[in-house]
Amino acid sequence: MTTIRTIPTEPIDGQKPGTSGLRKKTVVFQGHHYLENFIQSTWNGIGGVKGKTLVLGGDGRHFNSQAAQVVIRMAAAGGAKKIIVGKRAQLSTPAASHLIRKHGADGGIILSASHNPGGANGDFGVKYNISNGGPAPESVTASIYDATKVISEFQILEAQDVGLRIPETVMLGDMEIEIVDNVADYAALMQELFDFDAITGLFKSGFRMRFDAMHAITGPYAQTIFEDMLGAPPGTVMNALPLPDFGEGHPDPNPTWAKTLWDEMMSDTGPDFGAASDGDGDRNMIIGRQAYVSPSDSLAVLAANATLVPGYRDGLKGVARSMPTSQAVDRVAAKLGIDCYETPTGWKFFGNLLDAGRATLCGEESFGTGSDHVREKDGVWAVLFWLNILAVKGGSVADLLKAHWAEYGRNYYSRHDYEGVDSDAASALMDHVRGQLASLPGSTFGTLTVETADEFAYDDPVDGSRSEGQGLRIAFAGGGRVVLRLSGTGTEGATLRVYLEKVEEDPAKFAQDPQEALAETIAAAEAIAGIKARTGRDAPDVIT
Repeated sequence: MTTIRTIPTEPIDGQKPGTSGLRKKTVVFQGHHYLENFIQSTWNGIGGVKGKTLVLGGDGRHFNSQAAQVVIRMAAAGGAKKIIVGKRAQLSTPAASHLIRKHGADGGIILSASHNPGGANGDFGVKYNISNGGPAPESVTASIYDATKVISEFQILEAQDVGLRIPETVMLGDMEIEIVDNVADYAALMQELFDFDAITGLFKSGFRMRFDAMHAITGPYAQTIFEDMLGAPPGTVMNALPLPDFGEGHPDPNPTWAKTLWDEMMSDTGPDFGAASDGDGDRNMIIGRQAYVSPSDSLAVLAANATLVPGYRDGLKGVARSMPTSQAVDRVAAKLGIDCYETPTGWKFFGNLLDAGRATLCGEESFGTGSDHVREKDGVWAVLFWLNILAVKGGSVADLLKAHWAEYGRNYYSRHDYEGVDSDAASALMDHVRGQLASLPGSTFGTLTVETADEFAYDDPVDGSRSEGQGLRIAFAGGGRVVLRLSGTGTEGATLRVYLEKVEEDPAKFAQDPQEALAETIAAAEAIAGIKARTGRDAPDVIT
């Protein structure tokens, strides 16, 4: 027999609308009824869960298992019909999106703080995805946020923890719980999209690969797909075991945090191909031997070669990129004669375009790439896409990049992150730049001349909604840009992101180091924003 308890509570410090979920320090979520308050606020914000089917999973970080049991008992108390949950309450974010879509679920809860550090002293997060498998839009997150401000009670079922170690179907009160294999459905989807025989042949030819799972959720996915199904040698996947603290690492796939992989790939004898994914499996970094592929270039290369892959052989309906992402894919879209959409940062902004059939491939500069196969960015999918192209075309990653730049030109691009900046100082810096926007056009910085300067706003072409305050853009003659944004993905202070871009069409200059090529653009950003004086930082914390 089960009993539903109604427990009085008080409003909490929830996340403001516009973000895809709630991220806080783990100890905050472990505080008295904090998690319960937010889950009840989510139920209240979406109109309740009575009769609904939900998907549940997380990236396995510290507190994942305990949080999942709370979600299950609160879903049962709310009258949910069914929960589909990954073994051990673990699912990559793209795998969770796929399960929502495959089963026609009403939505899902993803327990993750994405690429943020884990462990007892790290971060935790809760995100609600809607029935299309994608992150909740602003209308839904706003409703959830409003609910956090007025919550007065929550309901939870009194019950023992549910065993989640083996696939089976069990009941909790009147709610069905289907425990599924974490990897199987996702791996089957990848087989539908990619030529596994061609990729298997690539590995049989002696092609060497290294994949850094960063002790995060993609380890089991990568081992099953790359090693077991495609025949890559055992050990191809490094740091494959998901750990609650990500092995005391920072599960963000970039040259700074995946340094072991980076150093291996930059050696003369490194593998042919390297890749990494993040905490919840939705991001990717692609590297060839001594050839780093920026996320912006990765999106452009995938778009230019999409018809080589079975799942995209009929061509692309369109492409979309976040505003800070370089304009490399714009050049590909122009040559292919397809639409290219520029959206705010946040995968949810791609959802309407994908659902409406206006875009097939989407990408963000923060190591996120995906397509209409799910409604999230997808790290392992991106790696398979690259492997499929290499298996068909032959040659190296460096060869593929050089050929692409020769055809489309090169968009030199870099992102400089200043992490943990005092929030007031960061806001003051943005206000300082915002105040200059109207007067910047026509200004010169070295050989750079400002053509336009504005604060990006997006009018959704599908539903007509408008999103303002999405980043400051300064465009130079010749196609270069400086973009400044404050990121909302951290839990302490503010992260100032400075995006730098320069277009080069002379193949004789393609070998130039990106930071050197962007030196004048970097100087212009400093002259306009006064970053050193206003943040107290002499250099970025992370350069990608």
